[in-house]
Amino acid sequence: MTEEHILLARQEEGRKIVASKLPSWAENMSILFPAKISLEQCSSEATALYKAGLVSGESLVDLTGGFGVDCSFLSCKFSSVDYLEQNEELCQIAEHNFKALGLNIKVNNAESVEFLKKMPAVDCIYIDPARRDVKGKKTADLSLCSPNLLEIRDILLDKCNTLLIKLSPMFDISSALEVFPECAEVHVVSVKNECKELLLLVEGGFCGETEIVCVDLEELSRRVDDRQGIVQPEITSVASNLRKEKGEIISYSFPKSYLYEPNASIMKAGLFKTVANKYNVQKLHPSTHLYTSEELVPNFPGRSFEIKRVTKVQKKEIQDIEKANLSTRNFPGNVADLRKKLKLKDGGNTYIFACTLNDNSKVLIICEKC
Repeated sequence: MTEEHILLARQEEGRKIVASKLPSWAENMSILFPAKISLEQCSSEATALYKAGLVSGESLVDLTGGFGVDCSFLSCKFSSVDYLEQNEELCQIAEHNFKALGLNIKVNNAESVEFLKKMPAVDCIYIDPARRDVKGKKTADLSLCSPNLLEIRDILLDKCNTLLIKLSPMFDISSALEVFPECAEVHVVSVKNECKELLLLVEGGFCGETEIVCVDLEELSRRVDDRQGIVQPEITSVASNLRKEKGEIISYSFPKSYLYEPNASIMKAGLFKTVANKYNVQKLHPSTHLYTSEELVPNFPGRSFEIKRVTKVQKKEIQDIEKANLSTRNFPGNVADLRKKLKLKDGGNTYIFACTLNDNSKVLIICEKC
């Protein structure tokens, strides 16, 4: 196979990979795609659009440009934009793509820390550090990221008014806030109930309570083509701060008519009490992150189910059910062993939650999706 054929094959593969992740780029036949690993690691269009709604100003520097997805969407909110990447091939691809998209972004092939030390101060710096250690294993330690955020923390804050940091959901929010107490907001971002990233919005001089914002975005399935006003994907959000969450007083209840499972962002952030009070639902147990209500709550941030019955954890109690989607919440053992014990096949329209109630009893809650 010739080099030209290899390149064409990579472009065809790349377009398929990003078809749902980056629909507007997949439809643009002028866009070039890098190696598969860069496409797997890049942001989706939905999350890039969301970031673009968080910051604005005159000047932006993206210190970890990569494929250039985030930089391209962020650029619509700034007059002057610098993209930085030490991989020469990615720089060439990004420069081509920015021109194909009609974006005026300066491409810099340079090492991020050295560039940071020499650059003038800007309104906003965006950084998405590589989250693998020297052995190539994924890490949730800020000191093992590249660039090392602990080492460059102070200079980052000196060089911008606003710092936007993208981290993996693996990272502990409280630990990140210890490193960046100037963080005004933490955005826990999911797409279709899969937690994708943590965004730290750090403001120089900020010393208040950090707002924790849990968002669940709908994946974009069609082209978004508004480069003047950013078109946001549909968003479900819940916000609070850790001190307020800790002080919330909520009620507990046995299962009523409806059951609710919070989305992945809420599970990651731990805003369980905030959700209970905002949506007027009762929790089943302090450590069972499921809620219930007598009347159906519209627009609950997660999945909603109608409860058909509640039984003991015994096969004889569910003899009429051969197939179900089984989950455990605050329950001993794992799903595979429980499925074997209950002799249940996977799938179907029935949902069973094995969980612990507030009196510490173990039950099966049989439901159907609302």
